[in-house]
Amino acid sequence: MDIEDLRTFVEVADAGGVSAAALRLGISKSMVSRRLMRLEAELGVQLLARSTRGASLTEAGATFRDYAARVSAEIDVARETIVPAGELRGRLRVAAPLSFGPTHFAAVIAQMARRHPHLQIQTCYSDRFVDLIAEGYDCAIRVGTLQDSSLIARRVGPLYGSFVASPDYIKAHGSPETPDELVAHQALMQGTETWQVMDGDKVITVRPQGRFKADNGVALAVAAVAGLGIAALPDELIKDYLASGELVPVMKRHPPTPIGIYVVRPPGQHPARKVRVLTEMLIECFDHGPALPKTAYP
Repeated sequence: MDIEDLRTFVEVADAGGVSAAALRLGISKSMVSRRLMRLEAELGVQLLARSTRGASLTEAGATFRDYAARVSAEIDVARETIVPAGELRGRLRVAAPLSFGPTHFAAVIAQMARRHPHLQIQTCYSDRFVDLIAEGYDCAIRVGTLQDSSLIARRVGPLYGSFVASPDYIKAHGSPETPDELVAHQALMQGTETWQVMDGDKVITVRPQGRFKADNGVALAVAAVAGLGIAALPDELIKDYLASGELVPVMKRHPPTPIGIYVVRPPGQHPARKVRVLTEMLIECFDHGPALPKTAYP
């Protein structure tokens, strides 16, 4: 029984169809179909009920899926054990944020690909919340405060930020000096959220109000430059605006609490070595100072 046939079946079962599985695997739909047919012929049972809307597991397929996933995982562990030290093979699927991803994390991922020429890497850059398990990702790089979940997280570095606004906004509405004053201003937010503000050694929770929201830090910075309100943004994202004077810091005595950069992965007893290697490279790059470096890797 071919291990790639097993992997393909698991991907189709988890993705809910041949097209989605082919996209995950980076192969053609016809190849996915051939592997499925070969596996079903080998087993002598139908694993998937196919229709124009996708593919659903038969009773036999639902039973076999967990066994196939465990076998595939064991093969990965065995392969990592016997390959030459330091060499990575197979495929690594990573989800990364659109803000910071291409400018800071992409260099680390590219360096990893250069060091491991037999490793296939697929990276999705998006600020939407990616479901690692449902969408078949090995791990994700996330920035901010993590929500409670079953995922396993490893912090790889700090990220510091500031409250900022445009000179025009401050001229029209004033500059808040305390957390109590901040809630009276227009806030530029990524969603319905709270802001964590430092008050000496204490952390104060502020519930800001605002009419402008976006799921991307760059878009919030542009909105702040346009004078729409006050934003809490990572320093690295706004450094050019601060240098040009298009944005100015406010609430200097009460900055946002530092947040973190994390690698998160689906639950499991042992993380894949490719995920461990990526995590170690990110720690080497980011866990050393008060802000993100200008360039992630030479």
